[in-house]
Amino acid sequence: MRSHLLNDTTAEHYRRSVTEGVERVAAKLAATDRPFTGVTADDLAPRIDAIDLDRPLRDTTAALDELEDVYLRDAVYFHHPRYLAHLNCPVVIPAVLGEAVLSAVNSSLDTWDQSAGGTLIERKLIDWTAARIGLGPAADGVFTSGGTQSNLQALLLAREETKTEELTKLRVFASEVSHFSVQKSAKLLGLGPDAVVVVPVDHDKRMQTVALAHELERCAEAGLIPMAVVATAGTTDFGSIDPLPEIAGLCEQYGAWMHVDAAYGCGLLASRKYRHRIDGIERADSVTVDYHKSFFQPVSSSAVLVRDAATLRHATYHAEYLNPRRMVTERIPNQVDKSLQTTRRFDALKLWMTLRVMGADGIGALFDEVCDLAAEGWKLLAAHPRFDVVVEPSLSTLVFRYIPAAVTDPAEIDRANLYARKALFASGDAVVAGTKVSGRHYLKFTLLNPETTTADITAVLDLIAGHAEQYLGESLDRAC
Repeated sequence: MRSHLLNDTTAEHYRRSVTEGVERVAAKLAATDRPFTGVTADDLAPRIDAIDLDRPLRDTTAALDELEDVYLRDAVYFHHPRYLAHLNCPVVIPAVLGEAVLSAVNSSLDTWDQSAGGTLIERKLIDWTAARIGLGPAADGVFTSGGTQSNLQALLLAREETKTEELTKLRVFASEVSHFSVQKSAKLLGLGPDAVVVVPVDHDKRMQTVALAHELERCAEAGLIPMAVVATAGTTDFGSIDPLPEIAGLCEQYGAWMHVDAAYGCGLLASRKYRHRIDGIERADSVTVDYHKSFFQPVSSSAVLVRDAATLRHATYHAEYLNPRRMVTERIPNQVDKSLQTTRRFDALKLWMTLRVMGADGIGALFDEVCDLAAEGWKLLAAHPRFDVVVEPSLSTLVFRYIPAAVTDPAEIDRANLYARKALFASGDAVVAGTKVSGRHYLKFTLLNPETTTADITAVLDLIAGHAEQYLGESLDRAC
């Protein structure tokens, strides 16, 4: 079994095995003509259940053949231009190369003696991102597993900076369309059930600053503590960007920590065309970025940035076997001193390789393309008599629903749109997402693939209309 350990004696075996796997994936990508096969869980589960993990195949080719049957053939392929559903981007090749390198070397980014140059590369990228945001010379941060962890850590720092033990008095303000991780983080941080104050949004799904000011004033009058305001730069459902400069002013007025959840909108940090849409982000106390959403990186690749590096001390614990206190005075750079995680992948390498090969302008140009595409898609939907589109996009998301000509019952329209989404997924011809707006069911395009065209959007809208009309025709037949 030692022949499977990666070391100096097995380098050739490693090369052959990885090459065979890469060739399989490359062939699959080249031959994929739709984003999904339409396989159901009931179809796929028996194939996986039948595999006896205690009886290894003992052959790489056989294992890849089996993998083709249980995974590769039926995977959902985000690179396909008609995958239009969630915040999943196609990935750039330099990042995939970085993934291959980091997996093989397998550095752990918790301590210097496990990563060496990896530590400095991550720190360089944190500095680069903080500079793009404009957080100032005292800024710092750390890579995380994703936006949920980044938001949790930011709110942990905000909680500790209040310097109070009366957790029931703490309040966090977030818009009604903010990410669910805000509520989840409040619970994990031991805050009270009423800790998160939901602030209404305007027609464009942006936090209403008048309402925020009112809630902050109520908080102060009640003797409560405004722990943090979470502004969103790219909401999951709408891609909307809260009015950051106005929110920053209110945070300063009421002494609240300003956190910007830019997990989605962080792509604008590399944009030459639309960077101004997140003006005001430089006034934040902390920022979440998900490179694996709008920097075209493989999952996972995320970070939390802070204006004041000293606040990261709230995540610091010392263990003699790992990062004893003496290492601080010896100036040994241990990333575990600022991370919620201990063992941690060298995910920063993917972004490093991307920047070194493509440059920030290359990333920004790709993100600008999908923002432009969304603007064109909005024009198509707004001009179409059979579709209702919710808001003009700030990023690359379109929320809409099909409105049949002969049906006025909102519940029946809901069912037709739900059916259309499910039927489209079952066909595998395209994948779209769904959400609710004012209690009604809507469909959602999240456009993160520069290869997607307006022709793809038009074709998918035609498929949606066809499935919805099929459902309504069958419904009418049943009623008769």
